[in-house]
Amino acid sequence: MKKDWPCAPVSLQNVSPNAMRMARLLRMSRRDVLLTGMGAAVTYGVASGVAGAEEAPAAPAQGADPVAAQFMAVSRLLTDRSTLDLRIGNALYAGIVQSDAGRQAQISALHELMSKEQFSSATAFAAAAEKADPALKDAIHDILTGWYRGVADGKVVVYRSALMFDITKDAVYPKTYATGGPFYWTTQPPEVDRPTWHPALSPSKFVVEPT
Repeated sequence: MKKDWPCAPVSLQNVSPNAMRMARLLRMSRRDVLLTGMGAAVTYGVASGVAGAEEAPAAPAQGADPVAAQFMAVSRLLTDRSTLDLRIGNALYAGIVQSDAGRQAQISALHELMSKEQFSSATAFAAAAEKADPALKDAIHDILTGWYRGVADGKVVVYRSALMFDITKDAVYPKTYATGGPFYWTTQPPEVDRPTWHPALSPSKFVVEPT
């Protein structure tokens, strides 16, 4: 039977350079595997949390202005759209109510009128609103100016996502944007039918704005 001799600590002076390099590589490999596993676990946890946050409906913030939600509902009806960008809507609403102290009450009045009757279109809603209270025409004008021009309280809130560019995106691009091919502006634009509808609101004062 062989005798087991105690193993003495190995002196680094007696270890070859190749063995030392191999030992370091092995230690680095074990460390990298450990760190990679920990990173994957953290990433999975964060991704799961983000996915859960997207799936769960956003709870209204405490102290949120209830008229802001009414503004979005009225805006969807006036623009004949089922969805509108909430971030843009909040920015437009803040600018509109800041421009006139009476806008909040007028937005609530528009929402109340919308809730009482089912309107078939934005035209019917706007006409009924002005008939109920002529002052509501100015509120409707501010709301539509905000969404279509991206301007509220005399300030540009949004540019590229303004609805005026969305309805003409098949023919006209925003200034400073060239989403067509080379020399796209030399081609003949598509024909547009002359509108046959009549304005829903009464005429407003024409204001020439600098460009």
